[in-house]
Amino acid sequence: MEAISYISKNLLPGVILNKKTGVFEISGHSCPEDAGEFYEPIFNWLDEYKKQPLQSTTLDFKMTYFNTVTAKVFYLIMTRMEDLSFSGYDVKIRWFYNEGDEDLEEAGAEFEKILNVNFERIPVSNDFEEEDLESYFN
Repeated sequence: MEAISYISKNLLPGVILNKKTGVFEISGHSCPEDAGEFYEPIFNWLDEYKKQPLQSTTLDFKMTYFNTVTAKVFYLIMTRMEDLSFSGYDVKIRWFYNEGDEDLEEAGAEFEKILNVNFERIPVSNDFEEEDLESYFN
């Protein structure tokens, strides 16, 4: 499988999906004009990955902002990871958020509540400016 790697740009998130490492990442802002068009290749890639996954997979969310449509997309992505977990694979979702960002913290808590998968919320020091935060995540 060929890796997917997008650099975070404007209102589009950074995405890294690499089967060799088993560590996937979505980061930055996500407010795509057409979420279906942007995320379709990611869904397709994950569906292919699920056919022959690694024994251990980690999905990191390192968001600074996302809109309501993206929240629905994230849920669909996370349920694909949940399916892997139900199939006996070691799956972890890590939700990074700035300590001072209650909205992102609460969003992570909501995802954690509705999913049956190893889910870890990780606060990041709020001493960072947004540009520093993005470089810290990358």
